[in-house]
Order: sequence, then structure tokens, then C-alpha cells
Amino acid sequence: MASHHHDRDDLTGEHRLGDAGQLILALLFALVWLTDSFLLHWTTFLNREIAVFLRVPLGTFLLMLSTYLAWTSIRIVFGEVREQPAVIRQGVFNLVRHPMYLSEILLYLGLLLLSLSLAATFVWLLAIIFLHFISRHEEKLLLERFGNEYARYLHEVPMWIPGWHRSG
Repeated sequence: MASHHHDRDDLTGEHRLGDAGQLILALLFALVWLTDSFLLHWTTFLNREIAVFLRVPLGTFLLMLSTYLAWTSIRIVFGEVREQPAVIRQGVFNLVRHPMYLSEILLYLGLLLLSLSLAATFVWLLAIIFLHFISRHEEKLLLERFGNEYARYLHEVPMWIPGWHRSG
């Protein structure tokens, strides 16, 4: 996706390792989750403890929510060129500041619920740390570009969890 950014003055940019890091983590997650869940079963013992009828509907719901967040946030960011660059606050961007990255976190979590792999859970936690790191970097770029308008957005819209506001 990074290639689309270079010719768009209305987009602020992302961490230079963002796309590569996300791709590496996605491939690592897929490799570990698929291998552990369907071939070697090293760390999937919790599948015997937690009922399928609890895991599968919740996992499926998270996969659908992930798809919705990804689809709507990509459509909002890349669907139109803004003549006047501004802080994007419409739709899912009014609920959380990083809906695209949140969709990635929920995708992994949905898959983890379908097959509880502790090894893949470790990769998921690495992905969360990485996405938080690149999100903070992008927020610095947005603060530099939009100043008080973005500072207000930081204060009014939570980073990851809708309705979760910092005190103070």
C-alpha cells in the first residue's frame, strides 16, 4: 500500500518499516498458527479445555468485525483525495484512531479463537507491540502536520478501544 502514498499530498505517511513489518508478522503468524493448529499441535492443548461453541462464534464475529474495520477505513482513507488535507474523523475514525491496525489485531485474535495456539498468541502479542509502536510514530507525524487539530483528536478519540478514554 505504501506506493499509493507517494503521490498523495493529503496523506501524511507512515513508519518506514510499517508495511514490511506488518507483512513479516502476518507471514510469521500464518506460518506458526497453521503449523501449530493443523500439523504439529505443540501448543494447542487449550482447544480441549474451551468449548468450540464458545470459540467459533466469537472468533467468527471478530473476523467479520476485522473485515468491516479494514474495508471501511481503507475506503475512507484511500477512497477520495482531499483537496484540503485534514485530520480524518469520519466513520470508524471517530471511534478509534487506528481502525486499520485494529482490524489486523482483531483478525489475528479471531483466528486464535478458532484454534487456540499459544505459539501464535506470542506472535499476536509481538504484532500488537509493533502496531502500537508504528501508530505512535504516525501520531507524531500527524501532530507535526496538523498541530492543535490533531492534539484535539488525540484527546477526544481513543487509540484502540472505543469508549476507552484516558483520565486527565
